[in-house]
Order: sequence, then C-alpha cells, then structure tokens
Amino acid sequence: MAIDARDAAGFYATPLGRLTAGLLRQKLAALWPDCAGLSVLGLGFTGPYLELWREQAVRCLTISPRDMGPAPWPAGRASLSCLAEEDALPFPDLMFDRILLVHGLEQADNARRILREAWRLLKDDGRLIVVVPNRHGMWAHAESTPFGHGQPYSEGQLGRLLGNLFFHVEAHVPALFAPPCGWTPMLRGFGLYEQTGRLLAPQLAGLTIAEASKDLHGIVPLRQKAPGKRVLVDAGR
Repeated sequence: MAIDARDAAGFYATPLGRLTAGLLRQKLAALWPDCAGLSVLGLGFTGPYLELWREQAVRCLTISPRDMGPAPWPAGRASLSCLAEEDALPFPDLMFDRILLVHGLEQADNARRILREAWRLLKDDGRLIVVVPNRHGMWAHAESTPFGHGQPYSEGQLGRLLGNLFFHVEAHVPALFAPPCGWTPMLRGFGLYEQTGRLLAPQLAGLTIAEASKDLHGIVPLRQKAPGKRVLVDAGR
C-alpha cells in the first residue's frame, strides 16, 4: 500500500526522519555535487532532498503520484510541486537533465511505467537516481517509516529492472544501516552504524541507491519499415 504524503512528511519531522534525510542528502550530493544550470525533477516524495539543488538548478520541480496526495514544496514559498498520474507526467520529452526518484518506485502501481516516463523525460546525456528499500534490510519491514511500504528491491533486482528498460547502472550505493528506531540512545549511534555497516555487512543496508544513465545503444526501433513489394518480371520483356 502506498504511503500518504502527510505520513511521509510526519516521519521527516521526527528526529529519526531528520537524521535519515541528512544522511541521504550526503549520499546524493556525492553523486550529483553540482547541478548548476540543469533541470531537475523529483518523482515521489522528494522535498527533503531537492533542497540540495534548488538554488543551483535552472529548473527544480517535484511531482507526487496521485495516490500519494499533495506534497507542497518548498515550504513557505511559491509551490513547485504538483500531482500527476505516474504513467502520464505533464512534461515534453527530453526536458530534464536529472531525475530523482524517492518513495516512488516501490510505491508505484506499475514500476515499469514510471521508469518509462523517466526515460522519456530524461535528456540523452541525463542521469537518474533511484532510491528504494533494500529487500534484505530492516527498513523494508518497518511500517513506521515511508520505506516500509510497497515493493522492496535487492540490488540485483533493481539493476535488472533498470537494464530491461534501457538504463545503464553507473553506481550502486548502499545506505542506512542504523535500525529504524527512534529511541534516543539508538539515534546517538546513527553515524557509527553507517560507518561499520558499510564495512561489515553492505548487503544489509536499509536502502539501495542506483544512479543510471540512458543506454542508447540498447534501443531497438519499435517499428521497422516494411520492405517494398517485389514484382518478378520476365527478363525478355
């Protein structure tokens, strides 16, 4: 079941949510350190993360799936967010240089459709980041967080899904090794969990982050021009 945008916003207002957002912003900033002059689109619930590039990007917008409900962003300023059907986004082809998908793929009614839309909107040299709960981690089973809803993915499953839809995975980044627990003593060790988890058990990360580009070499035309009709003529005529 898809999480409501109000519930997601409530999570990010908690101490655990703030730590989670801070950690993920570090990971995302390492992948996309500079978006100056670029067009950036967030799909899902991306407000806590788009702040990284809002002041740099020439255009920075966010879309929430209709079933998730409205997620106003940015707070206290003119809205740059809207609702839309996940498989019919209201933008022309090749409009965005960067697309960030958080709380979107695992919540989607049809994951392939939302990725096809991302492909359509992404420029040929653009990049996509997908953040999903890791099937093998604790966060995929914690319904008190937005990551405990929908369809989790292993690193391999996410890579195959992207590859089948003509994306080339450039990087996999495991993240979120701390338990999904808001207990204060646990929160104090949030950073330590992240450091040791990456070294000792990267397969048990709470999240899988994949950065991908468009695999233009893998495209096959949907339709091929039919060969002309052959007519055999007697060579003696």
